[in-house]
Amino acid sequence: MSNLGQLDTDFYQSNYTIHDREQSYNDASAYGNPDGSGEQQAGGQLQPTSLIPPEMLTSSYPGQLFQPASNSDYYLQSPYITSFEEEPPLLEELGINFDHIWQKTLTVLNPMKPADGSIMNETDLTGPILFCVALGATLLLAGKFHFGYVYGMSAIGCLGIHALLNLMSSAGVSCGCVASVLGYCLLPVVILSSCAIFCSLQGTMGTLMALVVISWCSLSASKIFISALDMEGQQLLIAYPCALLYGLFTLLTVF
Repeated sequence: MSNLGQLDTDFYQSNYTIHDREQSYNDASAYGNPDGSGEQQAGGQLQPTSLIPPEMLTSSYPGQLFQPASNSDYYLQSPYITSFEEEPPLLEELGINFDHIWQKTLTVLNPMKPADGSIMNETDLTGPILFCVALGATLLLAGKFHFGYVYGMSAIGCLGIHALLNLMSSAGVSCGCVASVLGYCLLPVVILSSCAIFCSLQGTMGTLMALVVISWCSLSASKIFISALDMEGQQLLIAYPCALLYGLFTLLTVF
């Protein structure tokens, strides 16, 4: 007990009491609460202090919290916002135009019809691929499996005609355009191959039909090339190598 008394006498003696703490709290509230505790009075309203302007306490925010105000004029005037109806169709984005395919097919079927150079100068491979597959399918129905020959001769023929046209024309032509024209002009050979399913072409009638088909294909291809490349007066020069190419396809069909 004597030790506790000794500690009590040695402890630091201070004149601070609980009444002094309440007085300091009231003084801090009166001068704007400088300790940053953010406490409010019992009424729940913030009192005007030197740190908060009075107009911020009295004014109310007219909008809604966490919801930005919509501005319809921005979306109407923005060049990057487009409606779904203004987007082009999927087939047009892929470069497939059935109207142009039909016009090219009619141009090939009628060698005397003038060709539209703007349409024929397009790189459209939908029709050529379809006609190549149709030729291979008709040869298969006739008992001839020649898909490799069809694709191989098509590729080599496109490269050869492309090189020849670039030498003869000053404007030049793309390989895709050459492949498109040669593929569309393959349609008469597909018709001849369809006839080979029902009857044999190894005879006089078959030979005559083959010659007509070769002339038909070469004249259609040369007509389209001179129309697209402005090569007037050179149709026969272009028709000769085209006739050699389509002659190979005709030999596959007949024999």
